[in-house]
Amino acid sequence: MKNLLGLVILGCILTSSLALAEPSLLIVFPQTNYQTSAQKIFFLGTAPPDGQVSINGKPISRSKAGHFSPSLPLQLGENLFTVRHRDRELQIKVTRLATVPELPQGLAFAKDSLTPAADITRLPGELICFSAIAPPNASVSVHLANQTVTLLPQPQQAQLPSNLAALTGQNQPHGQSSVGKYEGCTTLQQPDTNSLSLIYGNNIISGAVVPDSSQEVDLGQPQFKLTLNGKTITQPGNGKVQILSRANLPVAEVTVDAGVARTGPSTDYSRLTPLPKGTRATVTGKEGEWLRLDYGAWINSQETRTLPGAVPPQTIIRSVGYRQLPGATEMVFPLQVPVPVSVQQSDRTFTLTLYNTTAQTDIIRLDNDPLISRLDWQQETPERVKYTFNLKKAQQWGYKLKYDGTTLVLALRHQPEIGNTRRKPLANLKIVLDPGHGGKESGASGPTGYLEKDVNLLVSKLLRDELVKRGATVVMTREDDKEVSLVERQAIISQEQPAIAISIHHNSLPDDGDAEKTKGFAAFWYQPQAHSLAIFLQDYVVKKLGRPSYGVFWDNLALTRPAAAPSVLLELGFMSNPDEFEQVVNPEEQKKMAKAIAQGITEWFKTVR
Repeated sequence: MKNLLGLVILGCILTSSLALAEPSLLIVFPQTNYQTSAQKIFFLGTAPPDGQVSINGKPISRSKAGHFSPSLPLQLGENLFTVRHRDRELQIKVTRLATVPELPQGLAFAKDSLTPAADITRLPGELICFSAIAPPNASVSVHLANQTVTLLPQPQQAQLPSNLAALTGQNQPHGQSSVGKYEGCTTLQQPDTNSLSLIYGNNIISGAVVPDSSQEVDLGQPQFKLTLNGKTITQPGNGKVQILSRANLPVAEVTVDAGVARTGPSTDYSRLTPLPKGTRATVTGKEGEWLRLDYGAWINSQETRTLPGAVPPQTIIRSVGYRQLPGATEMVFPLQVPVPVSVQQSDRTFTLTLYNTTAQTDIIRLDNDPLISRLDWQQETPERVKYTFNLKKAQQWGYKLKYDGTTLVLALRHQPEIGNTRRKPLANLKIVLDPGHGGKESGASGPTGYLEKDVNLLVSKLLRDELVKRGATVVMTREDDKEVSLVERQAIISQEQPAIAISIHHNSLPDDGDAEKTKGFAAFWYQPQAHSLAIFLQDYVVKKLGRPSYGVFWDNLALTRPAAAPSVLLELGFMSNPDEFEQVVNPEEQKKMAKAIAQGITEWFKTVR
């Protein structure tokens, strides 16, 4: 599937109509003038089975139907490939890009190597580091706020692969970062000391006067200086440096339903528990458009608003409310202000942590509940309270977390009623089926140009029919070839509150994957409540159909993230594997797959009664 795991796979797909127009030889991926940072790339395409296909004069292997996907090495820069079948010839140019900045020649900094790369704001006394890539044996420094700090050469570090490397089993560190990295750090002492100190290691380099300590200090734009062989250049940094006042820290409020909290200031960083709309937190740092919140997470400023004059949010908590609703238990946490929260699920526990909170709790009501056996709480730190719900069963069925004014409301879903007749084992159960992609979002492509979105819909409809036979109520996120956004798909799961949600996809690989050898069924999960279902379906389908197993993956995907119900994404096979593609498009194999998944779902529900 094209956008699974953020792959930019087959974005240059030739349509099936073009495939019909050029039946003698078709290259689906890559298109000419393709760019990648991978060390190798696979060629996906097809040609009539008779005759030989060669790339740069070397014959390649093909499936019985004539499909192929060989992987070929890439050199840095331009790589030219000639693909030939009988009298038909195609020219493909692939450019391999460097993964680290190129070491400059002569008196210059490497392109885009100066950091910080954006405006940054930090607390007083917090370390701020600058770096640049420059020729060896150069003298490099930064001038900031009337002071100068020397940047010294740094030892080389191993390069880490991207997250996608987990899909190809090539996730070991590789190579070394380029030589020529220079780095130094600065810290601003507390404003009341009335001095600014720049340090490198243990060396403090003089001071500068700081304005009124109640105001934000603007240190301006760092100026980088490079001296080599008696010649000198200067270059401004890409952003300003500011220092916050501890006496006047800004307060941000989340303005979207689920603010995306991350471990760092970009979408490259891992997600944390989403922050409910209305959450307030003190801002302790900024980087570009990202805000660092007082409990450690980062959030994009576009998902917040600043509250003028607000003091850092702090709350006490006294009583904890409890009420049973049809199908759920609600726990109510009355607070003075909405503070950041996080959630952790384990086999028989659900843990809710409230930050910037101090407990004054003496009484909690909790009756004999269908889900919760006991509620424990602990003041872990002076400003952090943890509530642990001990559960009666290991399987959890979903939760919702929101602020109603300043009151935090947590709804924990009960186990759904499961059918108990042989003919209708899924009676009373609602299941959301999500046929991946659709409309302009075509997904991956097979070697003939056949699109993933189409086979996803075909198999999903077959699966729907099998589940309905077993008594389930099935809600489809789409029933025709239309575009449905990821947000809309997530909203359907949240609104419908099904027993489970299943997203149906077919797979492809990163550029450097071995498409000829990689095949198999795979299951993806994110919320711990979905792990059991993912493992069970993976094992059941692989054994039932005798298919190879690609594996079970924890993965931060839009259709595994919903917390309202156990949500699993299934990859039924590889569009990019010439042999497995034949199974993917075979109508009889599609029926077998749908029946096996439906039966696997049925058997899993029996294990969680």
